[in-house]
Amino acid sequence: MEARKTTGRLSLLLLAAVFLVAATVANLGLRGLRIDLTENRLYTLSEGTYAVLDEIDEPINLYFFYSDKATSGIPALRSYAERVREMLQEFAQHADGKLIVTEIDPLPFSEEEDRAAAFGLQPISIAGASDPIYFGIAGTNSVGDEQVIPLLDPSKETFLEYDLAKLVYALAHPDRPVIGLLSGVQMTAGFDPQTGQMSEPWIITTQIQQLFELRSLPTDLETVDEDIDVLMIVHPKNLGEQTLYAIDQFIMRGGRALIFVDPYSEADRAAPPVPGMPAGGGSSDLNRILGAWGIEVDPATVIGDDRYALTVTGLGNRPVRYLPLFGVDRSGLDAEDVITSGLRSINFGFPGYIDVADDAVATVTPLVRSSDLAGPIPAGSLAFLQDPDALRDGFSPTGERYLLAARIQGELPSAFPDGPPPRPDSEAAAPPAGHLAKSQGAVNLVLVADTDLLTDRLWARVQPFFGQRLTTAFAGNADFVINALDNLSGSSELISIRGRATYSRPFVRVEELRREAEARFRETEQQLQQRLQELETRLTELQASREDGGSMLLSPEQRAELERFQAERLRVRKQLRQVRRELDQSIESLGTWLKIINIGLMPLLTALLGIAVLALRRRHQVMRR
Repeated sequence: MEARKTTGRLSLLLLAAVFLVAATVANLGLRGLRIDLTENRLYTLSEGTYAVLDEIDEPINLYFFYSDKATSGIPALRSYAERVREMLQEFAQHADGKLIVTEIDPLPFSEEEDRAAAFGLQPISIAGASDPIYFGIAGTNSVGDEQVIPLLDPSKETFLEYDLAKLVYALAHPDRPVIGLLSGVQMTAGFDPQTGQMSEPWIITTQIQQLFELRSLPTDLETVDEDIDVLMIVHPKNLGEQTLYAIDQFIMRGGRALIFVDPYSEADRAAPPVPGMPAGGGSSDLNRILGAWGIEVDPATVIGDDRYALTVTGLGNRPVRYLPLFGVDRSGLDAEDVITSGLRSINFGFPGYIDVADDAVATVTPLVRSSDLAGPIPAGSLAFLQDPDALRDGFSPTGERYLLAARIQGELPSAFPDGPPPRPDSEAAAPPAGHLAKSQGAVNLVLVADTDLLTDRLWARVQPFFGQRLTTAFAGNADFVINALDNLSGSSELISIRGRATYSRPFVRVEELRREAEARFRETEQQLQQRLQELETRLTELQASREDGGSMLLSPEQRAELERFQAERLRVRKQLRQVRRELDQSIESLGTWLKIINIGLMPLLTALLGIAVLALRRRHQVMRR
């Protein structure tokens, strides 16, 4: 018996020693190792980020300016700062020493504050903070280039990894791709001839400039510079033959293009023919080139969609679902293409559709389609439209899912097979030596049958934030454009980061209960409104049938009808309160069960496991005896 006790004590000591050794080895050898068990892999860097970090050739320095002491009383901001700190550590760990992260607390009137100001970081003032707060990141590379995130906005936490990867990518690749912008509408800052005033750049233009070198091109160009990586064509209206030929030859040489055409562009509103009438939108197409490949965008037809239609204010401030203004959700986006994968929605305004002939020589891959409740609308009917609801008169969905955006690829012929178009007052000549009658290799471009999706109002709102302008996106229009430019310019590493799942984890069952209760609430409320209308009609009829000249006093019949209505209204209101009460009870019951499962289930399972192990051990001891 004594020997058995001694053996047991030695076993316990041995187990303790093994545990201490294992803990020490794990602490030293597995330092930094983490297992991410979240559904959306919240704490795991994407493959695109790994690719960006692997391409770092020379050391990059990142400076995380964070006012640690000044935010001691702001736990929400400190929590987000810890999130930023952890992600920066993940970046540095994978970069194998080529990414050096330094955290700096810029105290007031210190050299660190002067350094933050030199990078262009601006302090913000928040209630509860004793001093202005710095919360941004600056980066430098070995050749002196600088990139800055002026403010790490907590509301953009879902884009934190992308913003950091974009910063590193820009420092690792100082020579940014060149985007040539040929636009028939004013997208950049400058003088707007239509309004006669200086215009702010579109938000999408600003975002493109942050990632690429954006070069504005004249609409009457005759050659496209060879150093342009992607030609972005927006609303190409009334282009001359020489310009069309320059675009054609750029594509034939292997140049990539992102093209936006539109049968009705609100961004290009023409002056109304009669003062006081609504302005009409301009149209554009590139069928002179696309037609050679079997592709066409009808310049006289827009698409309306009764499934995706967005709500606008109609006559009498009445909400109206406007057919040609719609948002395509994931069901209309190609989940397999890197450009649209992961996007939630894209808003379109008066788009056309891409028509592909049966004998088209191009390979057309759909990126965005309408729903099956879409149909054509003559563009001319929009020019003087005052009631958005009037478009429903005569609108008939065709059941076809119209093509709104697509990739166009393949070895394609030139739209000018015989050479450049003749100049005015010049004799026809043989094609020049550099003329290409067909593409050199496969063509790669993206065609979109809408230009209004680029405008600010369809995807973003701007609001001031502590003296700065912050953009809040409510649709994925900018992501779509940036993804397309990233892909066409060859920098596909960032695309997978932009398409990552959201961190939001909604309570699906609670939302279902809420929708069911709201449906019942609306149904009961509609019954009350119907009874009210019936009462008013009945009272009016009784008043008209009276023979006393329409006295203001209520007749016995009117009084009885009114009392019946009041009783009915009390009954319906009681039903509405009951619906709300049942909803709250259902949600509270669900919450109670969740607490029971989360708080009690794991300890119970652990206890049951312990009991089972103990029972097995005792059974084993009995068998040994």
